Amino acid sequence: MNSSNTSFLAVHSLHALAYCERLFYLENVENLRVADERVFAGRRLHVEIERNEDEGEWLTLQLESQKWGIAGKVDCVRRRDGRLIPYEHKRGRAARGMDGEAAPWWSDKLQLFAYAALIEEHSGQAITEGRIRYHADNTTVRVEIDDDAWRLLAEAIARARELQASVIRPPVAANEKLCAKCSLAPVCLPEEARLGVRESGGAVEQRSGIRGDRETLQSTTRSPRSAIRLFPADEDRQALHVMTQGARIGRKGDRIEVTPPAGSDDIPMLYPVHEIGQVVLHGFAQITTQALGFCSQNEIAVHWLTNGGKYLGAWSAGAGSVQRRIRQYKAMTDAAFCLSLAKRLAEARVRGQLSHLLRASRDAGRGRVEAVVGAIAAIRRLLGPMSRARSIHSLRGYEGSVGAQYFKALPHVITEEAGEAMKPDGRNRRPPRDRANALLSFGYALLQRDVLNAILVVGLDPSLGFYHQPRSQAHPLALDLMELFRVPLVDLPVVASINRRQWDEDEDFQIAGKQVWLSESGKKKLIAIYERRKSDQWKHPVIGYSLSYSRLIELEVRLLEKEWMGEGGLFARFRLR
Repeated sequence: MNSSNTSFLAVHSLHALAYCERLFYLENVENLRVADERVFAGRRLHVEIERNEDEGEWLTLQLESQKWGIAGKVDCVRRRDGRLIPYEHKRGRAARGMDGEAAPWWSDKLQLFAYAALIEEHSGQAITEGRIRYHADNTTVRVEIDDDAWRLLAEAIARARELQASVIRPPVAANEKLCAKCSLAPVCLPEEARLGVRESGGAVEQRSGIRGDRETLQSTTRSPRSAIRLFPADEDRQALHVMTQGARIGRKGDRIEVTPPAGSDDIPMLYPVHEIGQVVLHGFAQITTQALGFCSQNEIAVHWLTNGGKYLGAWSAGAGSVQRRIRQYKAMTDAAFCLSLAKRLAEARVRGQLSHLLRASRDAGRGRVEAVVGAIAAIRRLLGPMSRARSIHSLRGYEGSVGAQYFKALPHVITEEAGEAMKPDGRNRRPPRDRANALLSFGYALLQRDVLNAILVVGLDPSLGFYHQPRSQAHPLALDLMELFRVPLVDLPVVASINRRQWDEDEDFQIAGKQVWLSESGKKKLIAIYERRKSDQWKHPVIGYSLSYSRLIELEVRLLEKEWMGEGGLFARFRLR
């Protein structure tokens, strides 16, 4: 088998292919990898084995094959009775045959076939046997290597090359048990894909990994149920906000160092890199090239905001795979598809605004405020025509009318005790003309940062959206997805903080003529409120599991991508309770 492809196929990728074709595609075509505890445990096993002198004769080799077009690091080669025998070590348990005897898993066999092919080509000796050591049950399984093994290896390599040349991501595995043990489940979202198909009333064709018996495609249709929790409930890493003007962000060992400007009495602060998910620079803070490179290595995005709270942009090392963006571009050029997504998005935001007003108008002791009741009625009347909009332009018109009613009612959901100075005068921005709008504008800038960060993490192109038009700086897709979170992540906590009288009208704001900005103390206070809100848990009404708002942002980006991959139905389905 002569390979015309100049790029070698990694042997470990064949293991992924045999396990699940979707896993192979995500790792080796879209270049997505997540190292979980199982991956690290496997790495530790190989290190421990290499250090164990009682294991006998060892020879670890890094080999390439022009004939097969594969490359890999052979765990071990031993010589027995003049024959070379490749060994593969696995930390888990062996499979069990019909007679209960230990047997190799197919994915492990395929990987062993590949290593045998490498050794045979480089040694010139026929390899007729290999062995797989399963450490969890202390078992070694012998594997015969014959003509059938070479045939199966050739078929697997051909299938891998076919997938590498495709822009279509394979469907989720038919065997759901595989997904529960997969490190890429939080990226793949297999359970959400299955649930989305069921919710939309369709069926999905699924394939497990390529099998020795050439397992056929299956059509899966089951009764609706909640998805098994495979997506992490919360984000372990936090955002580092640097607000001191003239501060410098650098690298010190495996930590990020924030050094105050010259002449300051403050001392440098150190932050472990594993605790940081984003670095946010406000105003005139500086970051070194070494720190940028360090952030890149650790998948930490860097964001910039002006002193006035305007979001400027981000720097991120990951640009997303070509295949992923090709699929996005194709979907975003379909006008009917974009309109259907925009309607779902607009409805989600409008129902969030409606829920906010309904909740506020029912608060004990305040009764139902007439202005709020009138706005609620007007918004409800607009929902029907909005759902029947025939163009993005008309949909924006209806949503604009809803927004006008919403912001007209917003001052009436603020208590009299909060004071007239803290009530908004409609919605005004660029620049804000009252304290409430200053809070909303800065909150929306923080939200824009988080949404854009999630888009970059997922690997989509933020400049191509389906609802908003391209602008000079703001990314349309980020503006689209922000619509889902404006009310729960900004409007609700801002109004609640005003009603709790958390703001000092003088200390927390700066007023210049008709312009109102947050002072440094005001920014710090709102950042704390916003970050706490992101950590609040929320139960998805369709998927059925709870997660933080911080994780929900990334989940919605991933659910959006599924809309143009035949696994849609769950995007923009969450509602405020």
